[in-house]
Amino acid sequence: MPIKIIIADDHKIIRDGLTSMIGREHDMEVVAEAENGREAVKLALDINPDVVVMDIVMPELNGVEATQQITSSNPKIKVVALSMHTDRRFVTRMLKSGASGYLLKDGAFKELAIAIRTVMAGQIYLTPRVQGVVVDEYLHNRDMDENTGLPSLTVREKEVLQLLAEGKSTKEVASHIHVSVKTVETHRQNIMKKLNLSTLAELVKYAIREGLTTLDS
Repeated sequence: MPIKIIIADDHKIIRDGLTSMIGREHDMEVVAEAENGREAVKLALDINPDVVVMDIVMPELNGVEATQQITSSNPKIKVVALSMHTDRRFVTRMLKSGASGYLLKDGAFKELAIAIRTVMAGQIYLTPRVQGVVVDEYLHNRDMDENTGLPSLTVREKEVLQLLAEGKSTKEVASHIHVSVKTVETHRQNIMKKLNLSTLAELVKYAIREGLTTLDS
């Protein structure tokens, strides 16, 4: 049986390239593609793939939160992260969220097959360019969150934070996550209080700085 893979990336050219590359591997098959984290979670839980190749910065739900939701719901699914970032915050958050591998986008085409086979063997795969930054501290379970404040937010608060930072109105956020407008407003107030922020502009800056979203999401 081939390794069943879902590609999650908001750029079609990346999805197409990775799908083409994987298609050349005799023991791998792309079974679905997702253009945002929320879709990736739904597809993963519906299809039950072996591996999800996950971009980190995506609209609606970022790769860190999507990975956490997938791996907590089904620990058998392996997640291999794709990113343009070598910053240890991104790497350690993905690993702590349950990812088994971390690749850089500029090397993904050459490394991806190796990474997929590595994680399917129950091992961690880190691209060489981030190993020196991360491995020692990660394996010794040191605190690498750098006091960002993000861990104090609940899963739902992180979702609300990202959607608000992407410019969605309170009503639109409520529709996306299927709750009332009042509930979203409560989440927003709690987020502001926990992060000690007072304006939406500060909220957006925080979300961008922490890699939850980007200016072009």
